[in-house]
Amino acid sequence: MRKLIVSAAVATMLAVPAVLAQSVGEKTGVNSVLGVSPSTDDFVKEVANSDMLEIATAKIAEDKGNADEKKFAQQMITDHTKTTSELKGLVNSGDVKAQIPGAMDSSYQKKLDKLRDTKPADFANEYDSMQVSAHKDAVSLFQRYSKSGDNAKLKDWAGKTLPTLQHHLDMAEALDNKKRD
Repeated sequence: MRKLIVSAAVATMLAVPAVLAQSVGEKTGVNSVLGVSPSTDDFVKEVANSDMLEIATAKIAEDKGNADEKKFAQQMITDHTKTTSELKGLVNSGDVKAQIPGAMDSSYQKKLDKLRDTKPADFANEYDSMQVSAHKDAVSLFQRYSKSGDNAKLKDWAGKTLPTLQHHLDMAEALDNKKRD
């Protein structure tokens, strides 16, 4: 099934003009499956959207979460506010030629809305698994860009930021596993 999905996605990418192919590939997850580095513009957009989602979901967790989720959420707000600031610094300095979106795109907004609408009894399941998934995606994104991104300063920043994201993934997995115990 996975091969079929990848094959269909690759065929779709080949049918799209080269300018859009990487954006489609990043958006659909094909680039991650194939280990393809995102373009600088795609990387910046994904990081910005991810940071906005992390901060917004953490604020919900501070309100609805248990003690462990609240502690995790505080760390997410601190760390993702920092990465947002660093990314904006790279873009505003002119070292990175990309635009940072001012608001989450629709796919990220849907995830936020789903969490916001989650019943209190289901919150831990939804939030904890969302954090594992989001941080797996972020680790993949940063690994791929830090290995073969096309902007040296952004590539270096991605490599330096990666250990923090890996730590977030470890924390999210522990949080998710704890609720199962």
